[in-house]
Amino acid sequence: MSALARRMAISLILPLSAGLIPAAAMAQDPSQMPPPAVTVVTVHTQDVALTTTLPGRVTASAEAEVRPQVNGIVTERLFDEGSHVKIGDPLFRIDATTYQAAVAQAEAAVAQARAQAENARREAERVGALRDRRVASESTTDNAIAARDAAEAAVKVAEAQLLTAKIELERTTIRAELDGEIGLAQTSQGALVTASQQTPLAVIRKLDPVHVDVTQSAAEVIRFRRAMAAQNEGAEHAEQKVTLRLADGTEFDQEGTLTAAEPYVNETTGVVTLRLAFANPDRILLPGMYVQAVVQQATARNVVLAPQEGVTRDRRGQPIALVVNADNVVEQRQLTVLQDMGNQWIVSEGLADGDRIVVEGLQKIGAGMTVAPEERQAAATEGADAAAAPDAPAAGGEKPAEEPASAGTGGEAAQDGGQDAARTDGAPAEAGPTESEPAESETPAN
Repeated sequence: MSALARRMAISLILPLSAGLIPAAAMAQDPSQMPPPAVTVVTVHTQDVALTTTLPGRVTASAEAEVRPQVNGIVTERLFDEGSHVKIGDPLFRIDATTYQAAVAQAEAAVAQARAQAENARREAERVGALRDRRVASESTTDNAIAARDAAEAAVKVAEAQLLTAKIELERTTIRAELDGEIGLAQTSQGALVTASQQTPLAVIRKLDPVHVDVTQSAAEVIRFRRAMAAQNEGAEHAEQKVTLRLADGTEFDQEGTLTAAEPYVNETTGVVTLRLAFANPDRILLPGMYVQAVVQQATARNVVLAPQEGVTRDRRGQPIALVVNADNVVEQRQLTVLQDMGNQWIVSEGLADGDRIVVEGLQKIGAGMTVAPEERQAAATEGADAAAAPDAPAAGGEKPAEEPASAGTGGEAAQDGGQDAARTDGAPAEAGPTESEPAESETPAN
């Protein structure tokens, strides 16, 4: 083999071996690997209002079904469907011909009874005068007095019948008995209606305020009452504020109050019904609407809001979290979770003020490992700065030749932050100089 061929073979083999030796040495020496990088969130203790979300339905605060009290044919509807009505407003009119005749007949009966009563009174007076002269017997006198009293009672009966006839005539005009919103008419002109029929002619509902009936399990009620009794153990009773979450996910703009609780537990479902009251000036809440009531029940003192992505479960189903201590060593903590709050857990035990909980990189670490923690907010800030850095030279345009020097001698923070990338990508970085070596080896060949 000629000297030129040997030199070219050596120039090709040496770069390859130079690039493989560092990678092989690093693979054979795990102690050279940097600690894994994880993202942490620093938590702090605070006071948090404990709430519970309960499903429920909206009901009207008052409801009246409009039904006829007399029989007849509907001749007219006197309201607009869906409008607001007041007490006394006429709603329907029933054919009153028969009832007008009944009133006239009752008035005639009253006049007849009064005439008979007047005649009986005069007869009793005459018999009394004859008795004073000892002409009439006591039996005749007693009969005359009884006839007079019976005639006066007959007048009262006739007057009561007249009043009944007038009441029935008045009831031919069906009026509203409640202030509220009236729904659709369930009958039309020309329909025959009967007194106290099952089907209402319309329904009036009072929509301001409205009630929201929610259900809560008996176990939660007991737990809540025990928490109220244990105020000196970290939870204090707070003023019960209630908000509503509507079916579209938005929050209702009015706050409500807890007005009553049914003192009874349903045997089938094991729940207790609670009644809430809400102002509804814009008529947004309608009866039958499904809502979720968020009830504030107590205030937990000195608790921690832990991100849900940083809390897992062990084999027994207990909540745990990985925490980085002051020496950057991972510790496993068992937590006591009170409830959730959005995308966070309310933790009463297991975390302290200033603890750094791992939220990213959980799969590659374990308890006792040394890690390189990075705060979540700090990472976001550095990412924004790195995105803005390439635009700075283009905007300035001054001293472009000094940029490599400043990059080589510049900020140590950037060099420290990129240690993982430099060590992981070591082999490709050293492959660059090997491309220049063939050119140097070709110089003596020339």
